[in-house]
Parts: sequence; structure tokens; C-alpha cells
Amino acid sequence: MDEDDSNIFLLLSEGEVIFEPTCWSTCSSHASIVHYCRVPDNEHSEQYPEPMSQDRSASSLDERSLRETTFVVVDLETTGASPSVGAGITEIGAVKVHGGEVVGEFKSFVNPLTPIPYFITELTGITNEMIKNSPIIDEVLPDFLTFCGPHTETVLVAHNAPFDIGFLKAASVEIDYPWPDFQVLDTVRLARSVISRDEVLNYKLGTLAEFFGTEVTPNHRALDDAQTTVEILHRIFERLGGYQVETLGELQRHVKSKIKRF
Repeated sequence: MDEDDSNIFLLLSEGEVIFEPTCWSTCSSHASIVHYCRVPDNEHSEQYPEPMSQDRSASSLDERSLRETTFVVVDLETTGASPSVGAGITEIGAVKVHGGEVVGEFKSFVNPLTPIPYFITELTGITNEMIKNSPIIDEVLPDFLTFCGPHTETVLVAHNAPFDIGFLKAASVEIDYPWPDFQVLDTVRLARSVISRDEVLNYKLGTLAEFFGTEVTPNHRALDDAQTTVEILHRIFERLGGYQVETLGELQRHVKSKIKRF
């Protein structure tokens, strides 16, 4: 969700699953959850991937190199700007990446149990009819957190993260479901730390996508925007090489030091 786009919201169709080539195995539940792991071409497994490495989990996330860190890039679409005014989640889209490669994707409609405002339907083309049979957040959030994996192994990423993570945390409180203590990266703040205002007019998702020439164009669809954010995240990481930033801890310190200068 863009820092200035709190009124932009979209949905994806329930039950639609994204498949990579057939040599990828999948696990899915009632929500549109897809978790890929590589298997030989002549095999198909209905299991989640094995843990990356016991050695990786022994060290703290802060000490882990960015290349060895698992990121889940998430985007939400909602019925309004804030859960504090009764807005609900209508879609969750997420991409899991590790070592620069996509290892899983998640998407699901969510029935917010509240009508989608007319202006959002006008903006997105999404109607109440399209989500009336979708699972509610009580069902989808646990699946999403299972997809993410443990907070000791996964870092959440979002564009204007306070919006998306704020909605997810509010949902966890509402349904009394524990929220893991994830570290969170905001690609708006990351972009500000490596891209000057001489290069871009603002740090909206569309502006950064155009600046970097991403393959996926943001269109206010949750999964598409998450995929765009993944590309932007990786391009930002490329720029971080000039700042001698190699670990998650170094990245967090870099962002803090750069933002303080503004």
C-alpha cells in the first residue's frame, strides 16, 4: 500500500492458485495459499519445504546476511484507511523470497463482514458479490502466518508497512490470535535511504516501479503489488552494496541513520 494511497484497495478471486512449472510442489488449504518447494521433475510432494538450515537458525536475524534472510513481502487491500474506523481486510497477497528467489506466494480474498464502499467499487471494479463467499479473517490470518513461518526465520516487508502491518496486527487482536514478533522492513523508508529526491518525485509504489523499470506493474491488486515490491526491494538491495550493508542489522542501522538526516 502506497504511503499516499490509503484509499486504494483491491481484491483477487477466491480459490485461484498460482502455479509455477510442474516440478514445484504445493500445499494449500481452504484459502488460496501456495507454498512452493523444489522437487525432481518426476516427483510431486504435498509437503511444505524442509527448513533451510539448522545453522541459519542458530544465529540471530540481525547477524544474518541479507542473502540468507527469508523475506515475506505482503500487500493488503481493505475497505477503508484504518481498522480504528471499522475498515476490514478484503485481500491478502504475499511473496516469500530467499536468496533473491521467489519460494512461495499467497493470496486470498477475505470477507470483511462489512460492505465495500461505493467509491472503492468504482475505483477497483470489485463488488460485494465477489467476496460474499470468501473466508473471513479468522480463517485466513492463521493460514497467512503459517505461510510466513516463524518470526525467528522470517522478516516481513511492505510498502508503507504501518498500514499493512497495522491491519494485520489489529486483526490478530480482534480474533484473539497471537501475532509473532516479526521484524518489519518498510520499502518506503528503504527507498528514501538510497534514492534521492533528485531522482524521483516521490516514493509511491508506482513511481518506484517506473524508476526501476519493474516487470510487474502495480495495479492495486494485492499479489501484483507485492510482486512489484519484491522487485523494488531487490533493486534497493543492489544499491545498498555501495553502503557496505550486508546484514539485516546493518540494514536497520543504515535506514535509521539516513532517515535522521531528513
